[in-house]
Amino acid sequence: MTLTLYSNYVNSAGERVRIALALKGIDYEYVSVGEISWEVYERINPQRLMPALKIGDQIVPQATAILEYLEETYPKPALLPADPVLRAQARAFAQHVVSEMHAIDVIRVRRFLHNQLGVDQEGIDHWQNHWFANGFAALEELLARRQTAWTFCFGETPGWADLHLTPQVTKGIARFNVDMAPYPLISGIHKACVTLPAFIAATPAEQPDYPGRVIEPKLR
Repeated sequence: MTLTLYSNYVNSAGERVRIALALKGIDYEYVSVGEISWEVYERINPQRLMPALKIGDQIVPQATAILEYLEETYPKPALLPADPVLRAQARAFAQHVVSEMHAIDVIRVRRFLHNQLGVDQEGIDHWQNHWFANGFAALEELLARRQTAWTFCFGETPGWADLHLTPQVTKGIARFNVDMAPYPLISGIHKACVTLPAFIAATPAEQPDYPGRVIEPKLR
């Protein structure tokens, strides 16, 4: 089955999917939404959100749905722990990144705050800092409560939780100057992940549409 991933280099949700594809050794075609235009992409994916995966002639939007498909269709190597409780904890950890952090720090939210509600840049920065700190503090505590201090979030190999955590940390550091000193467990896992080939291959700089440096989209 031919797989085509629609995303762009700076899309952290797309990066999660790219990490999973690389960890599982799955071949796919990469299509930059910026290069085909948003008008074309909206005809492909009416949600207008990235990423989307084309499977044959069918489209699956939303990174979590795509990751579930990949885990079910390409079970080896597994991204989720075998133990049912650990599996649920890994999913919950990842969901905190997706729902409580990423969903409210994306550019469309910041544009709405600025353009529709009149929040200035200082207010936007405060919003960002609050939700990064709130989210990372919760995740750090979850890691501290593990019964085993694994190298990665829930095992000795990277998996579901790690591929969600790493792009969020990288984004926080590179684009929003988040101080990671209060989160030593998160920082240690991030450092372990970013040296791995699958994580390197999924980074913005390794994508065909990478222009040379990450530029944060403007609010206007």
